[in-house]
Amino acid sequence: MDLSCDVAIIGAGTAGLSAERSARRAGARTLIIDPEFSGTTCANVGCMPSKLLIAAADAAYAVRQAPLFGIAANSQVSGHGVMQRLRRERDHFSAATREDIAKIPASSMLRGKARFVNADTLLIDDGTRVTARAIVIATGSRPAMPDNFAALGDLALTNETLFELDTLPETLAVIGAGPLGLELAQAMARLGVKVTLLDEASKLAGLEDKAIASRLDEVLRRDMAVVTGVKIAAETRDGKVRLRWTGRSSGEGLFDRVLVATGRPPALKGLDLEKSGLALDKLGVPRFDRDTLRCGESPIFIAGDADADRPVLHEASAQGALAGYNAARCPDVTPGKRNVPFSIMFTDPALATVGQVQGEDLVVGTADYSDQGRARIEAKAVGLAHLHADPADGRLLGAILLCPGAEHLAHLLAWSIESGMTASALLERPFYHPTLEEGLKPALRMICKTVGSDAPGSSDEGHPSGG
Repeated sequence: MDLSCDVAIIGAGTAGLSAERSARRAGARTLIIDPEFSGTTCANVGCMPSKLLIAAADAAYAVRQAPLFGIAANSQVSGHGVMQRLRRERDHFSAATREDIAKIPASSMLRGKARFVNADTLLIDDGTRVTARAIVIATGSRPAMPDNFAALGDLALTNETLFELDTLPETLAVIGAGPLGLELAQAMARLGVKVTLLDEASKLAGLEDKAIASRLDEVLRRDMAVVTGVKIAAETRDGKVRLRWTGRSSGEGLFDRVLVATGRPPALKGLDLEKSGLALDKLGVPRFDRDTLRCGESPIFIAGDADADRPVLHEASAQGALAGYNAARCPDVTPGKRNVPFSIMFTDPALATVGQVQGEDLVVGTADYSDQGRARIEAKAVGLAHLHADPADGRLLGAILLCPGAEHLAHLLAWSIESGMTASALLERPFYHPTLEEGLKPALRMICKTVGSDAPGSSDEGHPSGG
């Protein structure tokens, strides 16, 4: 059959659902197309199950650390129990997203896989043709699986299959030292799995900041073997995986499983984008305006992980809302507000990147958490923070944080940057004692000293806060 609508949305993940709501609120007749309508990547295989695994790892680690506080405890881990709770809670979050999907009018939902016929027409795999005034691509991303690991079959895991394990493996190789690989590798290691982390690249999490990269390397090596800058060969042997690596170092190992965390490229395969008339970049992603999310002068928009711009949930939701709104009003589109970008890697300590962190002319302030008061109290005194500021007036521009509480400090700094605050102005705000927040004061004072501005609150430099 043939269907028509004002705005067609391909994909019912975070960005797609946000786009559909936004377009419908703008008065458009919408049609959201998805093969399964099973919920979002975040709830099913991403943010939530990974944080459930990390929460279990944090609990196990806290028990092992208990003797530091004079407390005896048993740190035995039940792999089956860990995975059972993970799936139970994961299913709770997934059900909540499906409840949101159920609120979409039935007339605005179409189950199936879509591909382009031209810039305003889609063909669904059941033969249905959909004509729309505007189209939003919100197909998300999928885990990359290089051929040499794909040949391992079920022994090679991704974040979309890891959480279905009945119990924890005894040994695990993690391929990829990006945020996803680092989070899951450390979590598995702290749950008692013998982990080896490997990556062809030499930079952990892609860090350009050498001091923080070095500190991160030290942190990770406390829990696992770390091998970077190597080429990796894989084969199966007696129901396990044998890996061999050469490069900056050489070696081999036998593992129960391999977790492949080599990235999540946009899920654009099968869309027949070449028929849309869109200009594509070298990775096959449509070229688009980052302010409006419109692809060229076409009636097509792209949002969320599908555009490979800022692949984090809050950005996907915001992009979806903007794309849906503009699609409903196309060709009259409006630039959206772009917030200060920030991302958080939930290792322990967490690694957070906020705003602008590169530039030769930036002023950098340093805060070392290895002797910070609150961090010492909690036996978490490890880490480093770099704050970046404008050399003209000390206005905060960015930060890289590898320290206790980084996930919370990153929010405060992002809000401060968006407010145009200077290091001096931030020092005028109250810092409760003893907190991790006051650990940032040395970095703020360093910026003030460099740019020649006053540093309020410098009288407490001798206070046992590490601040």
